[in-house]
Amino acid sequence: MKEECLICKAPLEYLETDEVMECVICHRKENSKTRCVEGHYVCNECHTAGMDVIIGMCLKEVSKNPVEIMEKMMGQPFCHMHGPEHHVMVGSALLTAYKNAGGDLDLQQALSEMMNRGKSVPGGACGFWGACGAGISAGMFVSIISKSTPLAAEPFGLSNLMTSKALGEIGTVGGPRCCKRDSYLSILAAIDFIKEHFGIEMEKPEIVCSHSVKNNQCIGKRCPFAKVNY
Repeated sequence: MKEECLICKAPLEYLETDEVMECVICHRKENSKTRCVEGHYVCNECHTAGMDVIIGMCLKEVSKNPVEIMEKMMGQPFCHMHGPEHHVMVGSALLTAYKNAGGDLDLQQALSEMMNRGKSVPGGACGFWGACGAGISAGMFVSIISKSTPLAAEPFGLSNLMTSKALGEIGTVGGPRCCKRDSYLSILAAIDFIKEHFGIEMEKPEIVCSHSVKNNQCIGKRCPFAKVNY
């Protein structure tokens, strides 16, 4: 296996019901459906250790291209092939590119809010909730820039529409999950959505995946970002 369990690299297994598990790193006990076949469990907090560098990276960034910004985060030590770090990274990349493209935004405050919200979406939400965290992150992004609350009118609608657009793209491709693919799909959906509804045009690149060699469940040519000569 190329990358699965962070401790022993063994395959992961997903249980039908929650069990109390103890993180092998911090020894926190919590309910989860995910562990490796050797019994190792790593909590979301330990899985994303080091993710706080995202805010500093984004504040220094000048790119209007959220995919480019996302790729820089994916190259950091805290980022794995799959994991809940993507639930923060998608929204953070979009906030940064939106600001650099002319969006009216207190970026530092927005990134801090994105960190708090994104970290609340656990790993495995894509399969267990029916809502991928990358897609939810795109919705959080729109919620933040539109200052949405549960009592808002238009911002409430826009943020939910953004989530539905992203999840629609993710669901159309199907599974098994790939955090990189779902992040790209969410960002591309958000670029179009923001241009239409907010009049801010972020850069939209052509994407060719360079991460497939690390994904044991890569769907190959069925992925819209697969290399032509896959």
